Amino acid sequence: MSWSASEMMTVAAARALADDDVCFVGIGLPSAACNLARLTHAPRITLVYESGTLATKPTVLPLSIGDGELCETALTTVSVPEMFQYWLQGGRITVGFLGGAQVDRYGNLNSTVIGPYGAPKVRLPGSGGATEIATACRRTFIVMRHSPRAFVAEVDFLTSLGHGRTGRERRAMGIQTEGPVLLVSDLCTMRPHPETREFEVTSLHPGTTREQVVAQTGWPVQFAAVVEETPAPTATELETLRDLNARTAAAHGQASAAE
Repeated sequence: MSWSASEMMTVAAARALADDDVCFVGIGLPSAACNLARLTHAPRITLVYESGTLATKPTVLPLSIGDGELCETALTTVSVPEMFQYWLQGGRITVGFLGGAQVDRYGNLNSTVIGPYGAPKVRLPGSGGATEIATACRRTFIVMRHSPRAFVAEVDFLTSLGHGRTGRERRAMGIQTEGPVLLVSDLCTMRPHPETREFEVTSLHPGTTREQVVAQTGWPVQFAAVVEETPAPTATELETLRDLNARTAAAHGQASAAE
């Protein structure tokens, strides 16, 4: 059974989640990965979205945090202040699943502007709750498509803190949560070095070479001492993901499905 690079990325990201996780979900690729996990190996995972929906089980991928699908399929819906103060800042979220327009070698994310803040080339949606998610969740996972424009030497604007501009700032500020521990792209998976906190390649997706990763990364990317091959998607994982995308396309239009 063949698969696309995007499907490989989504499957690899989904596998990082466990049945007992309470996951704060971002829209887009993070949502696809989290719901794939829920529909396959982690049926008891608790998914929460910024709009206040708790233990939601959408049948299609939401267009935004305000999508009615989330509220209709949630166990309950609480106010946004309660979501952030009691659930997120209260330390009840195990995993924050995020993406962005840019990520650097230390897992810092930019979803605010491309270019100078005062005169940007592109103005992006902004933080939303990503800033708080990045610091208050026990750990964070990042899923993004790999390109030199996205994997940059230094983010143009630090929206969501990873390990800081040099890899030391998070610990220096006394933030107790782990921060980003996993970065999944359509080429590979990366994890932070235990001392420097710089993300290094720990597995290559089937058919991907080291040279491809180097060419698509905007910093001199490092490889772990042992680099494995990411296990290929199973038939069940692919069928489940494709069914989810097909339902989403039928409900919202083809452009909204996670490709």
